[in-house]
Amino acid sequence: MKPASIIAAVAALAGASCSGGAPAGLTLTVANRSGIDRSELASVPLASIAPRTGMPFTICDAAGDTVPYQITHDSLVVFMVRVAAADSAIFSVTPGASLAVADTLACGGFYPERKDDFAWENDRAAYRAYGPALQALGEQSYGYDVWTKSVAHPVVERRYRMHLSSPVSYHEDHGDGMDVYSVGPTLGGGAAALVDSTGALVYPRSFAEYEILDNGPLRFAVRLTYAPVVFGSDTVAEQRVITLDAGADLNRTEVLYRGLTRPARVAAGIVVHRAAAEAWSIDPTTRSATYADPTDNPDAGNGIIWLGMVAPQADSLALRPLPAPAGEAVAHILAEGTVEPGQTFVYSWGSGWSKGFVPDSATWATLVRRAAISIDQPLTVTM
Repeated sequence: MKPASIIAAVAALAGASCSGGAPAGLTLTVANRSGIDRSELASVPLASIAPRTGMPFTICDAAGDTVPYQITHDSLVVFMVRVAAADSAIFSVTPGASLAVADTLACGGFYPERKDDFAWENDRAAYRAYGPALQALGEQSYGYDVWTKSVAHPVVERRYRMHLSSPVSYHEDHGDGMDVYSVGPTLGGGAAALVDSTGALVYPRSFAEYEILDNGPLRFAVRLTYAPVVFGSDTVAEQRVITLDAGADLNRTEVLYRGLTRPARVAAGIVVHRAAAEAWSIDPTTRSATYADPTDNPDAGNGIIWLGMVAPQADSLALRPLPAPAGEAVAHILAEGTVEPGQTFVYSWGSGWSKGFVPDSATWATLVRRAAISIDQPLTVTM
């Protein structure tokens, strides 16, 4: 299923009046206890709403405007909120459906016609994971690819269609961004890997299977499963659940290693390239890191791709040189921690673009810091 064709039936949006709510309606209070203004998705269990309002229902803000929402695969109702620092916002939920649907801002799909790529995006950036057909050709691309965007609407499906059926390459900017990021045999823009007893990364290769869990309009989620690898005395199969929300600069990623029988070290990383070998920064107080990538052709005027990562479970963040340069790749910024058997390693990673929505490094540092605060102090919803 391709993302541009998806208008999620589980979402409702603006257009319907919020006046005249039935007595069975609910009031939701979204509290922001952090010291920063927030604009992001809040969530509440569907089981807390449906018995009181029935299905479908409408969510409205304090001004009486209808608010978009989506029901996710794990039975959450997610909706966009804006809440000032140390403040709260009030929403009402009443029976009855809205007449319109939300614009799709977060979506993704599988592209077998491009060697089994899996690509996804939101209104800020786009990403790609490489699949089994590419691996079968012998190419070593372990990590996440980053596609820049300068528009809020979905672009991935159109880029693939034009790239594969015409001489219009997605490696050139045709008005909405492009693919100018180099992954190679590295973790790319934020993938994770096990760390063996010698300290070496055990790269996961390409994904073997995928399952789309949510496909917009406000939240995208996919489960990627990787072929088993030998790790010490264990045979381990990696599973990743990647979630990207509308408006978010970072992907939330949960990594689980099935088959582990003992604690293991795991590291999430961002590759560092030779042309910007010093353009990285680590903030141990927020367990975050940023990097200014010069793109795969630094002299072509393609701008800067900002990379970022927040890893609350990490016990160390450091720059680690590669054993040997891999093309222009010379190091990783690694956030490393320990996982027990059956435990997930949860972290967030993402990107911005200097010719898109993130003009400079100071802006990107602020966005990553704000993401770290949002992760540490999530919004709370009470009824």
